[in-house]
Amino acid sequence: MASIINAEKISKTYTGRVLLDDVDFSIQEGEHVGIVGINGTGKSTLLRIVAGEVEPDSGEVIYRNGMVMSYLPQTPEFDSSKTVKEAVRDMALSNKNTEAYHTSTADLDAKIANLLTRFGIDNHDDMISNLSGGQRKRAALVAVLVAPSDFLLLDEPTNHLDYDMVEWLENYLENYKGTILLITHDRYFLDSVTTRIVEVTHGKLFSYDTNYSGFLELKAERLQMEESSEHTRQNILRKEIAWMQRGARARSTKQKAHIQRYEALLEKSGPTYDSKVDIKQVGSIGSRMGKSTIEIENLCKSFDGKTLIKNFSYNFQHHDRVAFIGRNGCGKTTLMKILTGRENYDSGEIKIGQTIQIGYYAQEITEAASKNVGSIEYMDPTMKVIDYIRNTAEYIKTSEGLVSASSMLDRFLFPPSEQYSLIEKLSGGERRRLNLLRVLMENPNVLILDEPTNDLDTETLAVLEDFLDSFDGIVITVSHDRYFLDRMVSRLFVFELDGTLKPFEGSYTEYIKKNGAIPGSVSLDKASNSTNKNSDSKATWTHEKKVKFTYKEQKEWETIEEDIEKIENRLSEIEDEMVKFATDFGKLNDLQKENEKLEKDLEEKMERWEYLSDIYEKIKAAK
Repeated sequence: MASIINAEKISKTYTGRVLLDDVDFSIQEGEHVGIVGINGTGKSTLLRIVAGEVEPDSGEVIYRNGMVMSYLPQTPEFDSSKTVKEAVRDMALSNKNTEAYHTSTADLDAKIANLLTRFGIDNHDDMISNLSGGQRKRAALVAVLVAPSDFLLLDEPTNHLDYDMVEWLENYLENYKGTILLITHDRYFLDSVTTRIVEVTHGKLFSYDTNYSGFLELKAERLQMEESSEHTRQNILRKEIAWMQRGARARSTKQKAHIQRYEALLEKSGPTYDSKVDIKQVGSIGSRMGKSTIEIENLCKSFDGKTLIKNFSYNFQHHDRVAFIGRNGCGKTTLMKILTGRENYDSGEIKIGQTIQIGYYAQEITEAASKNVGSIEYMDPTMKVIDYIRNTAEYIKTSEGLVSASSMLDRFLFPPSEQYSLIEKLSGGERRRLNLLRVLMENPNVLILDEPTNDLDTETLAVLEDFLDSFDGIVITVSHDRYFLDRMVSRLFVFELDGTLKPFEGSYTEYIKKNGAIPGSVSLDKASNSTNKNSDSKATWTHEKKVKFTYKEQKEWETIEEDIEKIENRLSEIEDEMVKFATDFGKLNDLQKENEKLEKDLEEKMERWEYLSDIYEKIKAAK
């Protein structure tokens, strides 16, 4: 495969932080690459440099001649004077070299109308300025997808997407024949779409030729190897130090070599590790919860003549882990605001126990120029990081005792050197992390989390999920993140089309397996067919109905039986060799180790064969 992008010796520093330090980066034609790393380490910066939106401090990016890129920023901007249709068309045509493909306005408008409707935006002649932040992000995604291009650059494309929208986009990108570079917190999405993971950490890039699950395994192996090398280095260094301390003089060539080796070992640094949010000790901070929790009786809410919530009743239990799911606009966030007293309801009753302390993590944090805005959904960009937390609490009670706001900021990856910086200097993900800390500083025993995974990195999400496992209180969430729902939730309430909320005991995946889709969702087949009606000659619009293995699964299915046979043959050979070398204990030990590894490989291959066989039978039955 030929390279379409070559970034050489790229360095970038922002607000005193080294994000990229003399790194090289290339992308091959047809690759689907995911960028991962802790928020604030430079993921979006790397994407923006490749997109040509940001200039590196040093180094250069070389592009293949004639290549067309489509870029989805984390926070897209439109001309507020345009209608939705006009603004999306303008953004689509702003991509470099797009017009070289002679896309007719009529064809482009048809694609725009089709996908806008697909992504839940129906009034195409409304002003773009009237759309919510989530709707604008979806409109920008439409602009990226409708323009013929060779290379998609996507920053958090799954944010603000409905469940079926995420699955549609996942299916679309899996079959996309061009090149993709993306950032997303959605771990299922990364697993399905990517063929390579690039990790940004401590100014460096590490590349893994696998999807997200494979990346986790390979990263663990890399760190283990680095630790082993460091252990060896320290052992040798101790011996060299002892030799130096014996007073050896650098007179002979041999002695000089010893000193040089000692100095070389001393100059080497050990492995570097990602900093992780530390909230392990905060699990016990929740205020003591009495017998009464939150009781909802016959709750009703309508908006603009549409019934959002119809006669909903539920009594939350201690340690409940509950999710409310449904299509966009069904009323999920409205219900969260009702529970927190931020929204009125039409009828019914909500009783909140006297000991209940609610911590509300809002879906969108709006910047406010005025420091007098009291709502927690506002974040003043001119405020210092530490003041934002101190305005909530100076100290927090943990299992270690009282911990100061400054110490908690340090645990949330805001070291003292950054705590007096202004919020406006933080990345989007860092602001979300800061807001999460503010919620926890309120000492809640009920956590209401509205889209908690948006803009948080996968590492922080894993830590948050571990924290929620041990949180001594009630967790109520709205989320479109399928992995998060499967990991955290044991009870669902599903918004039906008439506003009733239907309970389901189990995970999101279990619900989909039983019911097929969220009420009101557009099926993948319908979405696929409607897109292909407007297809053109570019591979961007090639979107096949998914009635077969993924590419990787197909390749694996074609060779797995042969792989199993090879392992079995080698195991048979090892049995013969163990008899042959019965008195050679060194050789026997090597053979035993190989035997154990192969038996483990065989077990994994057999399990994988069963999984693929099951898919194969379903495919046959569907034909």
